[in-house]
Amino acid sequence: MAMIPSLFGNQRNNSLLFDPFSFDFRFPEETSALVNTRVDWKETPEAHVFKADLPGMKKEEVKVEIEDGKVLQISGERNVDKEEKSDTWHRVERSSGKFSRWFRLPENVKMDQIKASMDDGVLTVTVPKLEINKPHVKSIEISG
Repeated sequence: MAMIPSLFGNQRNNSLLFDPFSFDFRFPEETSALVNTRVDWKETPEAHVFKADLPGMKKEEVKVEIEDGKVLQISGERNVDKEEKSDTWHRVERSSGKFSRWFRLPENVKMDQIKASMDDGVLTVTVPKLEINKPHVKSIEISG
């Protein structure tokens, strides 16, 4: 049992490090928040739209930044519930800790017009695309 890393087991109660009959493994809290932060990225004709599920988080706990003019970074920290000495935890499944996700943006974006909003625990980041001027095509009648 001593050789099994503390990577498994209940982080709040270390008396049980590993249950060989359970497939419900837990990663350290710093990792679990990162692993559980899901982000969708879709491209429309007008913009790139990122949606991140951040249940229970306030917009003040989330940062949206652009690094080096080309990398979108979404980060934040989920706080652990306050633990009382009299509390007995039976199960801990909600993730907590720091998270950070990076996305390299394509060249065709308007960096100065990026917008972010948060509604019901879903962060939406909209990155407008540059308008591509289509070449003007003029038909020429063929004479004969």
